Amino acid sequence: MSDKKTFNPDWVSPPGDTIADILEERSYSLTEFAERMGQAPKLAHKLLKSRLPISPETARRLELVLGASADFWMARDTQYRGTTSQDSIGIEDKSQQAWLKELPVKDMLQFGWLNETLFDANPVAACLRFFGVADLQAWRATYRNVLQMAAFRSSPTFPSRPGAVAAWLRQGEMESTSLACKPWDPKSFQKALLEMRPLTRKRDPKQFVPEILRRSADCGVAVAIVRAPEGCRASGATRFLSPSRALLLLSFRYLSDDHFWFTFFHEAGHLVLHSKKALFLEGGAASTAEEREANEFSAATLVPPEFQNELERLSVDRHAIRNFAKKIGVSPGIVLGQLQFRGRARRNQLNTLRARFRWTGRGD
Repeated sequence: MSDKKTFNPDWVSPPGDTIADILEERSYSLTEFAERMGQAPKLAHKLLKSRLPISPETARRLELVLGASADFWMARDTQYRGTTSQDSIGIEDKSQQAWLKELPVKDMLQFGWLNETLFDANPVAACLRFFGVADLQAWRATYRNVLQMAAFRSSPTFPSRPGAVAAWLRQGEMESTSLACKPWDPKSFQKALLEMRPLTRKRDPKQFVPEILRRSADCGVAVAIVRAPEGCRASGATRFLSPSRALLLLSFRYLSDDHFWFTFFHEAGHLVLHSKKALFLEGGAASTAEEREANEFSAATLVPPEFQNELERLSVDRHAIRNFAKKIGVSPGIVLGQLQFRGRARRNQLNTLRARFRWTGRGD
């Protein structure tokens, strides 16, 4: 039986006390501990005070610096937070259970976002660790803008659960951290976008997704493609994680090439045109000047202005659409999507021109 399952002490002292005892034993100062952990002194201080949950990455660092396994540190933290949360029964417990219902827990487990062992031991602590926050209050403060925006974009036709949107965005942020990016360069990014247009003609995501990630990273944009969980209606999102690094998150929501590429260039438009301080979340009921500008940016990138008049006169038949798409260097599905958007083709017309995708692997 693993250490995680057998770690059941009869005390509930904070894990920071264990860290402090080891530091004293080894005569490590807070500064030296922080240096050895490769983290800021402020974060090291929070670990000593047990103000933040121990993440898997922090547990790995503790294993290397202080000894004991990463599993020990994860279980130590889970035991402490699980026991202390059980001491606060009543209103707090009910609020935590209500919070879990806000989250797409089933999909988070199925997609591999949550550690199943930790979740079985303490669902609340496992979800807090996923979001990287200490408690429910910190979660609402950290994701306030996301929650408000998701609620605003909901409608009777397109219902959205803010907690599901927050989980999707968080997973995208975590996946993007593994991407090595050069500093943000808007001019290079605009040039790269034009160079990426021919990728729309590739029908296999294994051929075009790596190119999107590589070329965007060269310009300071971390692109993450994350399947949306139940309750998340978002098709894309953008925000600057730092002044020199942007996140462009896509969900492949409609599983067709025209929607995917229009969303990608729409999100790129936000990065090029709009404030670095803003979070842009696509999907749902909202329409603003910035969204219209991003739409125009995407449409003009996919079908350049010099071809717009020809598109308006284009005959709505398979042969004409294929020829026009080849002429301007995009997929036939994109041309069809533009014709349908303009009302020149019916929504159920010639849809075999679209490339269709499906998710494979965990979560199917």
